[in-house]
Amino acid sequence: MNSEIELKLLKEIEELKRKMSLLEGQYENKIPTYQYSKIRDSDLKKLFEIEKNLDERIFDEWLNNKIEIDHSIEVFLTDLIADNKSLIESYGEEDLKVNFIVPILNKVRFKSYEKKIRDFYELPMTYKTSQFILNGTVDFVVSEGLVESKKPYFFIQEFKRSEDYGNPRPQLLAELISAIELNDWKLIKGAYIIGGNWHFAILEKLELHKYQYFISQNFDSTKIEDLKSIYKNLLFVKNEILTMVN
Repeated sequence: MNSEIELKLLKEIEELKRKMSLLEGQYENKIPTYQYSKIRDSDLKKLFEIEKNLDERIFDEWLNNKIEIDHSIEVFLTDLIADNKSLIESYGEEDLKVNFIVPILNKVRFKSYEKKIRDFYELPMTYKTSQFILNGTVDFVVSEGLVESKKPYFFIQEFKRSEDYGNPRPQLLAELISAIELNDWKLIKGAYIIGGNWHFAILEKLELHKYQYFISQNFDSTKIEDLKSIYKNLLFVKNEILTMVN
């Protein structure tokens, strides 16, 4: 008799678990999901209080850094421009990345076995709350972790030819918001690329779901002085990340 009661109770428990699972699935399906690659300014404004701050003094230390680069790096950057300048505007996304962007990032070399950080390409990332989900694949991120990403520090978004292919700025901002929340930080840096043009960005969390962001001047990577600045700005970020890991 006892065994029959126990069996009945077990069946009832399993049925309750099944119903709870269905209810949880229905609840999750009601949460709006936004893909990083498709998010727009209007989506960000629905989800957060976010505004652009025009005070560029926040970039002073970063973009006016005193990093020196040797002659061999300048030759490398000059040759890179010469080999790609006439094609940059016609490159597809992967062509631009492989031929022009990745060689720069590889030369900066964000990877450090000692500090256990490296660069990741096409990295899946998700930030989930009870009100919304942000997820998708990010183009490039420097993160703690060698085998898998554990703590994202710096993002570069959208190796696109022009804004006709989608505005990379809100996409970058969504990634930076996700990283700030996942890391429980107040400030994070990033950059976005449109064809040969680079913009650096800083996102600051002010309070719950409230942020401000800063966008730098344009750097034209087809001009050697601008490309040298881009390279030094990336080196500054690398050094900053290494210090943070310490």
